[in-house]
Amino acid sequence: MSQVTIYHNPRCSKSRQTLSLLEQQGVPLTIVEYLKTPPSAPELQSILDKLGYQPKALMRKKEEIYQSLGLADEDDAEVLLTAMVNNPKLIERPIVVNGDKAAIGRPPEAVLDIL
Repeated sequence: MSQVTIYHNPRCSKSRQTLSLLEQQGVPLTIVEYLKTPPSAPELQSILDKLGYQPKALMRKKEEIYQSLGLADEDDAEVLLTAMVNNPKLIERPIVVNGDKAAIGRPPEAVLDIL
C-alpha cells in the first residue's frame, strides 16, 4: 500500500473521525495539518485533478472569508487556488490522498473507496 496523506484539521469532528477510521484500518499515514502547513497551488491542483473537481468544489462556501473575498462570483481557477493557499480555512476537509486517487472524508467512510 502506498503512503496515504490526510489533510487534517484537528478541530474538525469529520476530520478527526476520518483520521480515526484510517488508523483503525492500519493505514500508514502522513498527517498534514493544512491550517499550519497549507498546500501550495500546484499541490492543490494535483488534489483537484485526483478528485476530478474544479477549485470551487473544494471550497467551504459558508466560511466568512469566502463571502468577504467575493469568491461566489469568481470563476478563475488561479484566483480560487490562490485564495485557498492564502486562506487554508477555505479548503474543504478532510482530504485523503492515496497515490493517484483522492477523496473528501464527508462522510468519513467515503475515503475507504480509495484505499
